[in-house]
Amino acid sequence: MDCCICSPLASLYRPPRNTICHSCYEGAKCIISFFSESSSDREVGASAKIHCSKPISSKGIADAFKRLKEMKEKEIEINEKLGFLEGFGAALREELHTDIIIKPGNGPSIPAHRAILAARSQVFKNILASDECKAPVEEEISLPELTHDELKSLLHFLYHGYVSEEASEKHYYSLLVAADKYDIPYLRKYCERHILRSLEPSNALDVLEVSDSCQNMLLKEQAMDILVKNAESVVFSTNYNDFALKNAHLCVEITRELLVRTKDSKIEAL
Repeated sequence: MDCCICSPLASLYRPPRNTICHSCYEGAKCIISFFSESSSDREVGASAKIHCSKPISSKGIADAFKRLKEMKEKEIEINEKLGFLEGFGAALREELHTDIIIKPGNGPSIPAHRAILAARSQVFKNILASDECKAPVEEEISLPELTHDELKSLLHFLYHGYVSEEASEKHYYSLLVAADKYDIPYLRKYCERHILRSLEPSNALDVLEVSDSCQNMLLKEQAMDILVKNAESVVFSTNYNDFALKNAHLCVEITRELLVRTKDSKIEAL
């Protein structure tokens, strides 16, 4: 049907041809519902959702468009704020007034700032406040579990709030473990989201291994699901041999989960 919204000739349509197609109709309903729910969520208390200022049916596309403009303005403000905060990244990059040296497991050490480390991680805050770390400026601390490149990625995140595009996929696994060890909740969520988006049969074993080491049940369950659904291709891959030698307990878990699902599928087929 001719639609006065998405049709190439929409500007020419006049009543009674000013109808909309099913896709635009459903899209408009979803947009209005989304913004109505968003408004309700901002209210305080459970009763606020019951006594919402406007029911969903009373809000139209014009109101939704107004909300979109508000969101665009907030996005601009956020981008300006992020640009302002990039000054911390410049301080790291140019080594401005650094007061501590961080030594990775390999490669050269990296100068950093105590205040940034302490502000981003409660564990770092405790380390730097301890009696052993109270002296000399340019004191060195070691993070032997991280390579030089992984340490660069960690520091980039602490100063910028995001992982550099130059970081490899493997860095996200190391950063997830570091987030757990050094108590950096936002880094944990950041890595978790990225790993979930990129999860597939080819990397599911790696994800299962790292999620088990830091007890991330969401990632572990998702990785296990991928592995069981693609058991044949995974189990007969060369990667599985190396994985099995290092993670016998996880192989047992995979086998058990596979058997349980096979049994359940047989029962459902009866």
